[in-house]
Amino acid sequence: MDMPAGEPRYRCRSCQHSFQVAYCYEGNKAGTPEKIIQLAMNGSSVRDTSWVLGVSITTVIAHLKKIKTGHRESPANSSPS
Repeated sequence: MDMPAGEPRYRCRSCQHSFQVAYCYEGNKAGTPEKIIQLAMNGSSVRDTSWVLGVSITTVIAHLKKIKTGHRESPANSSPS
């Protein structure tokens, strides 16, 4: 199946996960979320991070929200029973 960007998508036969071999958007490339976290931890603003990585401000904010939500649900942060 072709996406509007022209890159074919593939589906894993065992887990049904859908993926692309090559991404055309910087925000979807491997390592982008880690770079966003590193820049945020070093005090870079959302606009600075967006400009440095070549992604939209919305992408940076979305990745940071995912990290914040995932951090709250982490079992390491829950109090011991």
